[in-house]
Amino acid sequence: MKLPIFIADAFTATAFRGNPAAVCLLENTLDDDSHQLIAREMNLSETAFVRKLQPTDNFTQSSHFGLRWFTPESEFPLCGHATLASAAVLFHKIKNTNSTLTFTTMSGELKARRAEDGIVLDFPLYPAFPQDFHEVEDLIKAAIGDTLVQDIRYSPDTKNLMVRLSDSYDRSFLETLRVNTEPLPRMEKTGRVKGLILTLRGEPGGQTPHYDFYSRYFAPWVGVAEDPVTGSAHTILGPYWSEELGKKDMRAFQCSRRGGELDIALRPDGRVDLKGGAAIVLEGTLTV
Repeated sequence: MKLPIFIADAFTATAFRGNPAAVCLLENTLDDDSHQLIAREMNLSETAFVRKLQPTDNFTQSSHFGLRWFTPESEFPLCGHATLASAAVLFHKIKNTNSTLTFTTMSGELKARRAEDGIVLDFPLYPAFPQDFHEVEDLIKAAIGDTLVQDIRYSPDTKNLMVRLSDSYDRSFLETLRVNTEPLPRMEKTGRVKGLILTLRGEPGGQTPHYDFYSRYFAPWVGVAEDPVTGSAHTILGPYWSEELGKKDMRAFQCSRRGGELDIALRPDGRVDLKGGAAIVLEGTLTV
């Protein structure tokens, strides 16, 4: 079987920045083992599989598709950058004629729509609740040592632990911080935590461009030591920083080595718009 496959760098307008995702277009059904083997072969943080929902559908004219995401280790319930990459492939390479695409996923229906300067993802918002420091102290200290922590939240929906660093730190501190992810899966085996978000308030004035907040994301529990740019993490970061900063529209930067930026808009219907660019860097055929 030959499958069209692409790699797109998401949440960037520039090749080799942002977060790369593989996108595989499925004309026919594929068994779960093959999904996982392909994701392992691509060896990126996520491989997205876009499938037709009806035999009469086609990738150029249909507007509704199935979408699944796999890391090299397992299936993942929600992935922003691979959704953005999938929409970019359909819009820009396959020349899909619709202005909005709907994806049926493990996290419900997600929409991606064209914008002048990127693609806007319509995602759910996930609340994060105050977390007692002593319950997670060992885990946090193993990851970031004695770095000063200002706030800790936990998102039960996404199983993410969000750690806000002290406002005394700046972007360069977060960018250069050495985070030790290797022992974390051994220390937290209950399944309660599947990802660690580090976040920091943006710096006031004088920054070009200005960002409202910064973050980094680590998921060694699913085989991703550090994810370059994480759309799904911003479904938690968005509402948190909206409350902290008193604003609904924000610009965020994820401080990984590759780096990536997102425009975030909290909507009245309780969802969030995440806007970003994408650069398609590879197009080919996978033989299975």
